[in-house]
Parts: sequence; structure tokens; C-alpha cells
Amino acid sequence: MTDPHPTVLSDPGIGVGTWAWGNQVLWGYNPGQDIALRATFERAIGCGLRFFDTADSYGTGRFNGRSEQLLGAFCSTLPVAARRELCVATKLAPFPWRIGRQGLKRAFIASRERLQGQLDRVQLHWSTARYAPWQELALLDGLADLVEAGMVAELGLSNMGPKRLRWLQARLGERGVSITSLQVQFSLLAPEPLEPGGVAEVCRDLGIRLIAYSPLALGLLARSGEAADLLGPRQLLSRRLQPALLALRQAMATIARAHGASLAAVALNWCRAHGAMPIPGLRTPQQVDGAVAALGWRLTEPERLELDRLARASALRMPANPFQSA
Repeated sequence: MTDPHPTVLSDPGIGVGTWAWGNQVLWGYNPGQDIALRATFERAIGCGLRFFDTADSYGTGRFNGRSEQLLGAFCSTLPVAARRELCVATKLAPFPWRIGRQGLKRAFIASRERLQGQLDRVQLHWSTARYAPWQELALLDGLADLVEAGMVAELGLSNMGPKRLRWLQARLGERGVSITSLQVQFSLLAPEPLEPGGVAEVCRDLGIRLIAYSPLALGLLARSGEAADLLGPRQLLSRRLQPALLALRQAMATIARAHGASLAAVALNWCRAHGAMPIPGLRTPQQVDGAVAALGWRLTEPERLELDRLARASALRMPANPFQSA
């Protein structure tokens, strides 16, 4: 694999992921955490973080939509001038019953209501190219209609592969609608975007902002060892990935000591070194502080190359998103 390191023209920064806000299965959410989540939001704003990512499918069971509701409530308390500085992005799920050009219109309106009007970028949550390409095109045309109508400022994509991304950029470009961003799973345990001709390269070529979700691999890259407190799926994943985690953590720990930083900061800065904005899930003010600390330094070239080598060498990786298109 050739060296995919880009020339970073501007700092991609760090955003805030809110998948855990309402998710009981992986993150053990309960409403008693809402006070801490509000404090997390306020700390993020106070520290200068301005990008917040959510989705209409975030929140399990009776808490479906909770992430958007909480984020909307928190944003509503800000002064108007502060709200204008934010970029709040939500993802709409292409469920099988959401079909046709108007298939996401009601979902968009519902998300905007839960977000109390603070909706700056709408994103298709995943690609249907592998199983229903006809559904995806109609839905994207509908989202482009929303941009053209001035109902939302920006359009983004999520879980799209390089071939599909190039095709869709050309398709939407014919209408004069640009793709602002692409979200994909991207971390030291999911380095696939860096493959030659991969989405990192395509995003650079097309001027699309690359966003790295799960940059800490569900928190596994932020831990110094296996922990019994992880909930079921994360515990199983941690055990399966231990051989890869051991090698990575050793190198990450050396780098962290050199910079007086945390393992999480090393993982986040690896994404940033490749031109991607990581959006770690933040649930406490302390986690915000840890993420913000990563903005104060960057990996050296030898450090990045060593982490690149380890990431590529390992056959043990995070499970790929099954809806990621080619």
C-alpha cells in the first residue's frame, strides 16, 4: 500500500458524536444521565467544539429519537449568536418503507422538530446500493430538493464507498447540489479508507470533508487494557481484538508519553493526520477535556508512519458496516 498521507490544507478539527445519547444496548443509557449529558454539551461549547452529529435512529427502544431530542433541547438554551456558530448534522435512515423522492420528507421534518430547528446538514445514514440502488437515488434526489428549497443548508453522506461516492457526486453535481461531507468508520482498527483509491483519496480529490466515526473503535483504543465493565457486544469485541490492541496500545503509549497525552488523543490525532475530522462519542465533561487536549498537538511524521504500519499489518479489525457501498 502506498503512503496515503495527504497534504492537510486546514485543521479538520474534532466534532462530537451523540450515538450513545439514548442507546441502552451498547452504552447503558438511562435518563438519569441527562444532567451529565447537558454538562458535556456545555463543556464542548465552552471548549470551542462546534460540530455535533446525531441521527433519527439514535436511541434504543422507547428512547428512539432521544439523541436528537437532547441535542435540540441543549442547543435551544444557547444565545442566537452562539447557535449560528454551530453545525448540527443528522442522519436519516433509509428504512425499507421510506421510498420515493418524498420518502425522507416526513423523517426530515420530525428530526428538525426534535432538534428544535437546529439542523444544518442532512445526511443519508447508509447506502442501499448493495440491495436497493433504486431506493437510494430517489431518496438522495429528495434530500437535494430540501437543499434547493432552502430547508437545510448542506447535504452529506454516510457509509459510501469510493466508486459510489464519485458517481453520486457527479449525479448531484448535475443539479448544482454539492456533497459537503462523507462519514465512514475510520480508526486504527478500521483503516480501510486509506487504501489506494479509497474514500480518503476520493474525498481529497472532490473536496469533500471526511468525517471519522468510531475513531476510538467503540472506546477500545482509549483503554490501557481489557476491562470487565464493558457491556456485552463491546466486551466480546474487545476480547476478539486483543492481539491487535496489544500491539497498537504499546506504540500508542510510547507516543502518548512523548506528548504528555492520552491514548484517546493519539487515536484522534491519527485520524486528523489523514485529513479526517474524528467525532468521538462524548458523554462526560472529562471526555470533552480529553478530546480537546488532542487539538493542542499533532503526530510527527515518524509517529504517524509507525501507526500506519501497525494499522495495515493487523488482520484483526473492527467489523465492517454491512451497508457500506463499493
